[in-house]
Amino acid sequence: MFKEGQIGVYIHWPFCLSKCPYCDFNVYLRREHDAQDWLKAYLQSIRTYQSLMPGREVVSIYFGGGTPSLMAPNEVRAIIDEVTGGWGVSDQVEITLEANPTSTEMNKFEAFRQAGVNRLSLGVQSLRDEALSFLGRLHSSDDVRRALGIASKVFDRFTFDLIYARPGQTLTGWKQELQEAIPLMKGHLSAYQLTIKPGTAFARQVDRGDLKLADDDCLADFYTMTSDVMTDHGMPPYEVSNYGAAGQESRHNMVYWLYQDYVGIGPGAHGRIGYAGQKFSTEDYKRPGDWMAAVQRQGHGAHGHAPISPQDQFEEILMGGLRVKTGVDLDRAELKSGYTWCDGIDTQRLQVLVEQGWLSFERNHLSPSREGWLRVDSILPYILKAP
Repeated sequence: MFKEGQIGVYIHWPFCLSKCPYCDFNVYLRREHDAQDWLKAYLQSIRTYQSLMPGREVVSIYFGGGTPSLMAPNEVRAIIDEVTGGWGVSDQVEITLEANPTSTEMNKFEAFRQAGVNRLSLGVQSLRDEALSFLGRLHSSDDVRRALGIASKVFDRFTFDLIYARPGQTLTGWKQELQEAIPLMKGHLSAYQLTIKPGTAFARQVDRGDLKLADDDCLADFYTMTSDVMTDHGMPPYEVSNYGAAGQESRHNMVYWLYQDYVGIGPGAHGRIGYAGQKFSTEDYKRPGDWMAAVQRQGHGAHGHAPISPQDQFEEILMGGLRVKTGVDLDRAELKSGYTWCDGIDTQRLQVLVEQGWLSFERNHLSPSREGWLRVDSILPYILKAP
């Protein structure tokens, strides 16, 4: 899917109007610096990575957050221009911006398209007002439908998120909601089970016993039904939580899952970059003030660039590859990481999972089944050899 040297660029905008009770992203409720200072910091970081990694070709730029649609369109344009001006750009480059279906942000969709954004990702989460209230969202179901209608006219490609397995939600109710959502789609959906992350408001409610979640069997039923409904409508799963018609897959997320290099810029952003014959992990300072100070001091906002060992690279390739329908070519994983796959995988345990029907393994290619996807987080530690 990707050529050697192609990269993705992730821009993290950390500010939101409110923080949702399920969210554990690095977000803040107010801006701490002038917009021009922020723009200068992003542009300086981009230039630093361009000097470290010259000659690369960008296949994806992704503005995430936070709520990057709170940015001014001219700021988005300046960042896109900086990325595309200093690196080569694929003729199929995907430039995605996350937004919420609020009236303020809807009014900016056309301006974002004019700025260079060619794909929108809308944080819908539900078509039910009571669920939106429970999830802490600021928009209504009517806002959702208006926003999706505008997005459909403005963008050739867009996607949106839904959250299911909410407390009290039934399979019948979710199926009806999903079927109502399908006509609003343009070939892609991200559907996530409600997951409780440590440190969130929902986690505290669970600890107090105020919030009860669905059990594993119920979650499996929700997942299976979602996959069946989406497949029946021409958008089968191509990743554990993502569904798309052919050609509508998120190129940026495929950069992650297929272990291409990607640059992460902004408070708390992560990256995986290769230069000077080595693969490095990066993590930017989380607090906005610390990040700004780091950019001014060293030209980028990362704590440092940590070399990734061949074994860790191999395991990261497996981790991403087991999430996608296409699976993992172990010979390619060996070539990219420099780590011999037979040294890392317990073939006897692998055979157990093949016999269970959770994985297929043919010609050194490892692919998950739907049953395997239900257990994706436990498969990798099971098949890896003990250190």
